[in-house]
Amino acid sequence: MRKSVVILRICVALACLAAFIPGINPVRISALVNVNASLFTNVVSYSSIAANFERALNRGWVNQPPLTVAFVGAIIVGIAVAMLGAAFCVSLGNFKMRHLCSKLTIGASILGMAGLGVLFLAYIMLSNSPDPSRAEYVFPIGLIAFAVLFLVSFVSAIFVRMTTPKPAADDKYDLDAKYRLFLMILPFLVLIALFAYLPLWGWRYSFFDFRVGSPLTMDDWVGLQWFNMLFENPATRASIVRVVRNTLGMSFLGLAFSWLPMVFAIFLSEFRSVKYKRIVQSLTTIPNFISWVLVYSVAFAIFSTDGFFNWILGNFGLIDNATNHLMNSNNMWWQMWAWGTWRGLGWGAIIYIASIASIDQQLYEAATVDGAGRFKRMWHITVPGLMPTFFVLLLLGIANILNSGIEQHLVFYNASNWETIETINLFVFHVGLAQGSHIPLATLIGMTQSIVSLVLLFSANWLSKLLRGQSIV
Repeated sequence: MRKSVVILRICVALACLAAFIPGINPVRISALVNVNASLFTNVVSYSSIAANFERALNRGWVNQPPLTVAFVGAIIVGIAVAMLGAAFCVSLGNFKMRHLCSKLTIGASILGMAGLGVLFLAYIMLSNSPDPSRAEYVFPIGLIAFAVLFLVSFVSAIFVRMTTPKPAADDKYDLDAKYRLFLMILPFLVLIALFAYLPLWGWRYSFFDFRVGSPLTMDDWVGLQWFNMLFENPATRASIVRVVRNTLGMSFLGLAFSWLPMVFAIFLSEFRSVKYKRIVQSLTTIPNFISWVLVYSVAFAIFSTDGFFNWILGNFGLIDNATNHLMNSNNMWWQMWAWGTWRGLGWGAIIYIASIASIDQQLYEAATVDGAGRFKRMWHITVPGLMPTFFVLLLLGIANILNSGIEQHLVFYNASNWETIETINLFVFHVGLAQGSHIPLATLIGMTQSIVSLVLLFSANWLSKLLRGQSIV
């Protein structure tokens, strides 16, 4: 019985995973369907199916019904996959829930096979278009893959239902505590998989001579050409050196002053008045929720040529000509650090405030009895109590040293300060989207950045374990 449940879970998990893999998309009944679209994309977006058929529809080569039928079939298969996902969660429970799991899986398998039948009908309809050669119809291999998954899931569910003991009439649906916790974090795991790991499939563009609007084929394979270009082309090499220097400079400034949120939290916790403490904490946390566009508007109102800063200096006769400080590339690293600190100081202190609340209050009482003043209690009790939290955040900051963000630098970026404000992320944006859309090179740089960040994380973790005897991984 246990093996059958495991097989069922594996089949269900594979079916859910297959819904996000473009290579086995059962909806791709034509070469005109987006080759990079998965079943999930086709379910939520009709345009991902019909976008490239506009010319064929206008010329009368293809009729509309096959596309509509394909979209309906995609929705049916998508609902079946969602039911299989629910069945996987239910299979973690007691015998009564496993019986429910088998019912859900059987129903989902039947529904999924019906959806695949609808997709096959759409394929037949497309092959009978007025001009089949223009329709570019192809038999989707995903139909076979999903049919096998649904069939195996159906057989496994039948076997699980036959081998699972029948629950008593008074039994209730129940899950072990560990499975409850797992299901609680499952949505976040899915989000991480979709938005953190699934996009890694795009790294393959760094090995192709890809052009926007054209399909990705092996004819465009260039191997390590873009890797070599980074080092052989003097202009590209100089740009890489410049943006890496800017990124490291700004990141090291952030790391050098990463203790400021901790100090702010310590002093904030020492306020006697709870009301005043809440007011200060609220006022310093709110800037984190202000977009960088609005932050730049504030900076422009203060430091532009006609801004408040120049107006004050001019009225006191300290300057003759107003200067637009936002167009000045001098001290740009410090400017970015200052605005970032102003925006994130209160937010960064929240985790330290929570850590302070977890420190044993008996330590403070014992220190007070021994005659320790406020600053000695802060130095000998609060600071040591916050060190583990500080080092964890420091290690994460070291791992993220090449990822200095893009929003802040993008809104402050202009023709006068671009040489000192452009970081790796902003450079990737300009190369990949803004200046010529060189996606392979931008992908390569982003991929290298991620790999180096991962190496830095494990190196910092190893060093922390070596020196402090503690690690975060």
